[in-house]
Amino acid sequence: MHADSLLELDNVTAGYPRHVVLEAIGFSIQRGTFTGLLGANGSGKTTLLKTIVGIIPPLRGKVAWNREAPVGYVPQRDVLDPIFLLSSLEVVRMASRGEKAWARQCLESTGTADLARKRFSELSGGQKQRVLIARALATRPDFLVLDEPTAGIDPTAAAAIMELLAKLHQSQLTILMVSHDISLMRRHAERVIWAHHGRVTEGPASELLTRERVLELFELDLG
Repeated sequence: MHADSLLELDNVTAGYPRHVVLEAIGFSIQRGTFTGLLGANGSGKTTLLKTIVGIIPPLRGKVAWNREAPVGYVPQRDVLDPIFLLSSLEVVRMASRGEKAWARQCLESTGTADLARKRFSELSGGQKQRVLIARALATRPDFLVLDEPTAGIDPTAAAAIMELLAKLHQSQLTILMVSHDISLMRRHAERVIWAHHGRVTEGPASELLTRERVLELFELDLG
């Protein structure tokens, strides 16, 4: 693994025992970068992310992490079953090894300190997403991985979350974010991994997110 790499994928095939979703994947994530993982619906973005964080094992190939870089994972917000009547503080403490003061500090850093005693299930979409980011920060990560943090929430809340992520990135946090929002990625991502047609294309956002290149990639997806 290169010294500046936090994550490297070597000839990875991602999917399920009877269903290959993406194959021959190879790329690396460099320390301090903001990378967007994009693609059309059904292109395999979330499958790839789950393979990266170890929820789904790769069918072939190798996913290698820099073990000195702790990772914080922000799943889609509906993964927490609403029958669990947890407060926002309790959700964050799940990842903070019981450190209540640190959990409160993480809520403060995401602008959700006033939600500490409110039930997570009763929060708005944008509030839930901020609490889940606080939960990930409670692990003291060097690398933050997020699955569609702006999906299904209003534009104002989405913009606020992206401002928060930009601030975290400026503090040298490395970010990998699944998104369907090309305009947000144009404003924030430095590099892009585009899942399409069972493969991925990786490169600078300034090159892959031009109007012409986006149209070309969507045409590949649509066949």
